Amino acid sequence: MVEIDTVLGQVVPAVEAAVGAYGVGVLTRAEDEAAGATVRLGQRLLARILHRGTDTASIEAAVTDLAESSEDPDVLNALRWQIKKVLRDDPQFAEELSATLPERPAVQASGKGSVAVGRDNNGIISTGEGARNILHR
Repeated sequence: MVEIDTVLGQVVPAVEAAVGAYGVGVLTRAEDEAAGATVRLGQRLLARILHRGTDTASIEAAVTDLAESSEDPDVLNALRWQIKKVLRDDPQFAEELSATLPERPAVQASGKGSVAVGRDNNGIISTGEGARNILHR
């Protein structure tokens, strides 16, 4: 059985990228050749979710809100919650959607100060500007 939070971790960033690129127009816009792979993936995922027919109004409202307030993490969380309800209520669809997602790298980090550790770390990891780190052994 697919882990819904794992699927959400891949679906929501792609849908967010599509909404960020096209705003509320993502609900009706045809695939644009100039769009990046993540945006196209987000469009396809959102289209599949909306074509399930369950509570599309809530998802469309959450997409509209995100398009209007893309910097507000609460708005993104509201969209995440709406998508989570669809996946939770239809485990077979969650499996189908999961199967269409690209394989996720085991470790990833992005953004200023991000750190990714693939296995073990035996030293200092510091992302602070001007930090003084002292390792005592």
